[in-house]
Amino acid sequence: MTAEIVPPLAASKTQLLKEAELLRGLVDGVNVTDGAGASTTMSSFSAAALLAADGHEPVLQVTCRDRNRIALTADLIGAAAHGCYNLLMLMGDDPAKGDQPEAKPVFDLDSRQLMQIAATLRDEGVLPSGKSLIDPPPFFVGAADMPIDPPADWKPDALQAKISSGAQFAQTQFCFEPEVAHRYISRLREEGITDQIGVLLGIGPIVSAKSALWMNNNLYGVTIPEATIKRLEQATDAKAEGRKICAELIQQYREIPGLAGVHIMAPAQKTDAIAEAIALAG
Repeated sequence: MTAEIVPPLAASKTQLLKEAELLRGLVDGVNVTDGAGASTTMSSFSAAALLAADGHEPVLQVTCRDRNRIALTADLIGAAAHGCYNLLMLMGDDPAKGDQPEAKPVFDLDSRQLMQIAATLRDEGVLPSGKSLIDPPPFFVGAADMPIDPPADWKPDALQAKISSGAQFAQTQFCFEPEVAHRYISRLREEGITDQIGVLLGIGPIVSAKSALWMNNNLYGVTIPEATIKRLEQATDAKAEGRKICAELIQQYREIPGLAGVHIMAPAQKTDAIAEAIALAG
């Protein structure tokens, strides 16, 4: 089980460590986002280093949006020096949609190329240039995936390509439909994917029916069932109901053969929402 923290817009570690403390002992790893939504926060590299120093197991999200290959490689090496070895490689959101829309995107590499660099640093101890690295890092490389209700002829080619690029685990976008989750993981299992990597399905506590409708309309590939939206509409306390729904999903997803776990995200809420959902799940 992993959970996501958006690093604060703060020049001190206080708020970050306060939020992470709520997850101590509840999750196996704490993801720190890298400019999610193309918005400025404390850097994911700094946040991951602070978490590692405080005894947490960080999962460092790294996007290709803001840095060229020189900076990305240097930052990966620096992260390893701080004990941050779990990496989730992402392309990154469009800067035009962020808090500094005039920013110029870089995208010198794509996420698969970045995975290859991390895997090469680990396995061969060399930079892309061929220069040798002192003390190669024991990176654990991750990729993102989109859970779908697979058609009869669907093949997980995109995820297989990421595995070929070095991915050892995958965390997915939100999946609030247990039937879809079963069919998606079953197909991955049939294709041998779950024998190659651990797959963690994305879930999270939903704050309200309005938020659920927004997610349906704005998050690509996300579908929140009508029955779930109705539960939130009819609830006396929508936030509490959203946490209960998340806990129920944790319980149901535990029963899916081949699924390695869940990744819990709550971008519109504080970290205590994640902690409470986990506690409810038992």
